[in-house]
Amino acid sequence: MYSAIARNKRNTWFILIAFILLIAGVGVLAGWLMGNNWWVTGFILLFAAGYATFQYFFADREAIAMAGAFEVSQADAPRYYRLVENLCITTGTPMPKLYVVEDAAPNAFATGRTPEQASITVTTGLFELMTDRELEGVLGHELGHIRNYDIRVSLIVFGLVVAIGILADMLLRFAFFGGGRRSGNSQAQLIFLIFGIVAAIVAPLLAGAVQAAISRQREYLADATSAMTTRDPDGLASALGKLQEHGQPLKRPNTSMAHLWIADPLRPNALERLFSTHPPLADRIERLHKIGGEF
Repeated sequence: MYSAIARNKRNTWFILIAFILLIAGVGVLAGWLMGNNWWVTGFILLFAAGYATFQYFFADREAIAMAGAFEVSQADAPRYYRLVENLCITTGTPMPKLYVVEDAAPNAFATGRTPEQASITVTTGLFELMTDRELEGVLGHELGHIRNYDIRVSLIVFGLVVAIGILADMLLRFAFFGGGRRSGNSQAQLIFLIFGIVAAIVAPLLAGAVQAAISRQREYLADATSAMTTRDPDGLASALGKLQEHGQPLKRPNTSMAHLWIADPLRPNALERLFSTHPPLADRIERLHKIGGEF
């Protein structure tokens, strides 16, 4: 299990580096197509870095607002607070802020830049569906995201994914209104137009694939971390089984933050399942049962 955790961490950083190189490649190619105007490359790289930095500092609050969550205290949700506090004492993790979403769909997510600035959000549907044992497994999973700094990686990926989409849109606009048209070079304009259309189609797909790959690795890692913390992998497996049976889309779903939730908050079609940010629940349950056999 420890080797799997180490492998997941290595794979995550390899994917992140490849993602950054993809953005750099888009910038270099755009500069070359615009007649070796390398200021375009510089602008694209600076824009991507600046936007990712902005998202790094503000995306956690944005995600909570987009989910429609509100903060709760120990007096508001004593069961919720008690379970998280016990897990924090066990692991030596700072107590995160606790949020609740009024939604019948059972789900949960964690966000924040560091364990000291983290928060956990759960839906009312999760409270109603789970026993204490199962809820502890889910909260251990979310606390695992915090302890493993998945929350930081998720925010960086969120910023890069959005930046890729904006860059692709900009390139398409340059194809129609810039480049070869201004110089009167119809051949250059045609090349740039083709590149802009391809970038607008392919870049978001690649970004989604990278986002999905990172999120899948991190979900497995958080499951293993929860099992190690609670010493009860079957409790989380039982919770995931209920999510598989009773899961439903959120009232306020958002694709840009879908990777944050413990279970897919959308109702994906066949194409979307290819880029799903979550591994199949059946696979996660099987892994947890295997871990349980090793205890």
